Amino acid sequence: MPHFLDIHKTDPAELRGMLTQASAMKAARAGRSKGALDETMPLVGKMVALIFEKPSTRTRVSFDVGVRQMGGQTMVLSGNDMQLGHGETIADTARVLSRYVDLIMIRTFEETTLQEMADNATVPVINGLTNRTHPCQIMADILTIEEHRGPVAGKKVVWCGDGNNVCASFLHAAGQFGFDLVFTGPETLDPEAEFVEGARAKGVSIEIERDPERGVADADVVVADTWVSMHDSQTTKERRHNQLRPYQVNAALMARAKPDALFMHCLPAHRGEEVTSEVMDGPNSVIFDEAENRLHAQKAIMRWCLGV
Repeated sequence: MPHFLDIHKTDPAELRGMLTQASAMKAARAGRSKGALDETMPLVGKMVALIFEKPSTRTRVSFDVGVRQMGGQTMVLSGNDMQLGHGETIADTARVLSRYVDLIMIRTFEETTLQEMADNATVPVINGLTNRTHPCQIMADILTIEEHRGPVAGKKVVWCGDGNNVCASFLHAAGQFGFDLVFTGPETLDPEAEFVEGARAKGVSIEIERDPERGVADADVVVADTWVSMHDSQTTKERRHNQLRPYQVNAALMARAKPDALFMHCLPAHRGEEVTSEVMDGPNSVIFDEAENRLHAQKAIMRWCLGV
C-alpha cells in the first residue's frame, strides 16, 4: 500500500517524482482561478477523508482545495466527530473508513495512531502531522527552496530553535535529498538522536551548534518555527521562551548567512518571538510561497498514493 507516512520511509526517486509533478501542476495552473479544475482532473470519482485530531488552517485548506481542484470530493472529520481510540479501536475505524473512501489523510497527536491507521487501512494513508514528524510540510519546503535557488543537494540548511516535528522531517529530508543541516538551539530541545544519526548514515553533514551566529554562518536557508504549541501550559511557554530567546531569527542573525539566504517558516508565526517582522517581511523571506506550495506538493503526494 503506497502510504506517505514519513520522508525517510519513501524512496528518494519517488520523492523526486512527486516534486517534479508538483512543479508541473503548479505551472499548469498559472493565471487560473483557485476554484478551476485541473485539466486532467485525476481525482474524479475519488473520495478523500481528512481527519483532524489536531486543528489546522494550512493543512485543512490546502488538502481540501487540492482534492477539489483535482476533481475529487472530501469528507472532513474532527477528533470530536470520531473520538479515535475512545470506544471503537483505531484499527476498526481504519477498516470501516476504507469501505467508504479512497484515501485517508490524518493529522493527529501520537505517531502510534498514524501507524495503526496505516497498518489496518486498505486504502493509502497520508501523515498530515504527528507530534513526531510533519513530512508534507517539508515536501513543500523543498519545492520552495528549489524554485528559488535550484537543486537543494549540497546546500546548507540551518534550523534555529526547537528540534520539533518539523525539524525531524527536515532531518529525514536531508538524508533523502542530500543537503547538509545545522541545528542550533538549546541542548534540552535537541532533535531526536535517531533522526540525527539516520541522516548522517545517508552521508550528509548534520551538526549541532549552540552558538546561533556560528550556526547560520554561510547558510543557504535559515528556518524557524514557533516556540510553543497551543496545548502548552503557561509555565511551559515561559520556560521555552527563556531557553529559546537567544535563537530568535532577526536581521543581525540573517546577516551572518549568505546574502541571498532564504528565510523559511511553516506558519503560523509569533512575530517578535521566534522571528522578527523585519525578517518575515524582508526580501529573503519566502514564507508565503512556502505556504502556497503545501497545496501543490500535497496534490502530488495524493496522486502518488493513488497511482493517478
